[in-house]
Amino acid sequence: MALILLVEDDSIITAALSRALTDAGHVVRAVGQAAEALRVLTGEPPDLVLLDLGLPDIDGTDALRMIRSISEVPVVVITARRSETDIIHLLNSGADDYVTKPFSGEHILARISAVLRRYRSGTDQEGPGTITVGPLVIGRKERRVTMDGKPLKLTRREYDVLTYLAERAGQVVSRRELMTEVWRQARIGEEQTIDVHISWLRRKLGETAARPRLLHTVRGVGVMMVDQN
Repeated sequence: MALILLVEDDSIITAALSRALTDAGHVVRAVGQAAEALRVLTGEPPDLVLLDLGLPDIDGTDALRMIRSISEVPVVVITARRSETDIIHLLNSGADDYVTKPFSGEHILARISAVLRRYRSGTDQEGPGTITVGPLVIGRKERRVTMDGKPLKLTRREYDVLTYLAERAGQVVSRRELMTEVWRQARIGEEQTIDVHISWLRRKLGETAARPRLLHTVRGVGVMMVDQN
C-alpha cells in the first residue's frame, strides 16, 4: 500500500484512476493543479506522485522540475507525448517513469509498483558505511557526498549513478548496465539519458570529458571511475 498524490484536472480520469488505485490497496489524494500538488508535497509528502502533464495552471514539465526542486519523491508522468525526444526530456527533467495515453488501469498499476520497488529497494540498501575514491567521499547512511571536503548537491538520480560507479571504481560500466541496474529499465532510446547525467556529474565534480578527474569515458564501452590523484 502507498499514499499516492494524483495530479490530474480531468474529473473522469481522476475518478477512474482513483478507483483503480484504491482497489489495488493504495490511498489516493487527488488534486487538480500543480500549485496544489506543491503545497501537499511540503505538508504531507506522499510515497509517489502520479503527474498528468496537461495541467491548467502550470506546464507539466515545469511542474515536474518544481517538484524535483523540493522533493525526491518518485514521479510517474502521464503524457500524450510519444516522441523519443519528448520522453528523454521528461526523464532528464526528473521523471522516474512514464505512461502514454491511452493506458489501462493494469498498465499504470504495474508501472507504479515497479517504481515503488526500485525506490524502496534503493532506500533499504542504504546503510552504514562510507565509499571513498580519492577526493570523493560518499556517506551512504546519510546520502551525503563531498568532493575535496566540500559538499555536493546532487539529485537522487545523480547520487545513485555516482554511488554505483564508486562502488565499482576501476571497472568499466556500460551505459546499458547503468540503465538496467540504476534505472531498472532499458526501453529504447533511454540510454542517452546516461550521457546527460554523466555530464551533469562531471560539472559538479569539477571536471570535463576532455579533462577527467574521476569519471573516464572508455570509448565504445562505457564509463569508469578512476582515482588519479
